[in-house]
Amino acid sequence: MDTDAILLERWNALAGAGARAAGEDLVRRYGETHRRYHTVDHLAAMLAVIDDLAADAADVDAVRYAAFFHDAVYAVDRGDNEERSAVLAETVLPALGVSAERVAEVARLVRLTSGHHPDPADRNGGVLCDADLAILAADESGYAAYTAAVRAEYAHVPDELFRKGRAAVLQGLIQQERLFRTPTGRARYEVAARANLAAELAALTDD
Repeated sequence: MDTDAILLERWNALAGAGARAAGEDLVRRYGETHRRYHTVDHLAAMLAVIDDLAADAADVDAVRYAAFFHDAVYAVDRGDNEERSAVLAETVLPALGVSAERVAEVARLVRLTSGHHPDPADRNGGVLCDADLAILAADESGYAAYTAAVRAEYAHVPDELFRKGRAAVLQGLIQQERLFRTPTGRARYEVAARANLAAELAALTDD
């Protein structure tokens, strides 16, 4: 079964078979040709991590909905992707019979991915943000593939500007007291992620 089919199966299990058209639209969005990292593979990987961290969430289905929507609208040079994705969730989910309370939570979670700074007591936010950042703890080949995909999404940006911007992003992450907010996420990902970030930053700033 290919990734698109797996994601549709997961969406149908979450939202119901009657929501298939909405799921097909979401999967199509993650397959847009300009994407190199924010793809169906990224979404599938996030859902797998959410499964692993499910016990840390207060409403794991809200977190799963948020994963499906968090990059549903994605344009490289726009700063409002998360907001537009949240608005999409607020438009689509009520028509599928999702409760107003859960729709509001999903939209809140999607907006949270713009900065990955959940409150320490925000169990759902912690799980979603940990799942979104879990790639930072990948093994050497996985991390290299991730950084190559990010660079490919910004292929139109000159190398010097990209290196400067990427270094600023990495420094912002490194300066956070904790990259991962759930106990499981911290134990599983924190050390490896910090090592990867430090190595990438050193390579970017090496003159």
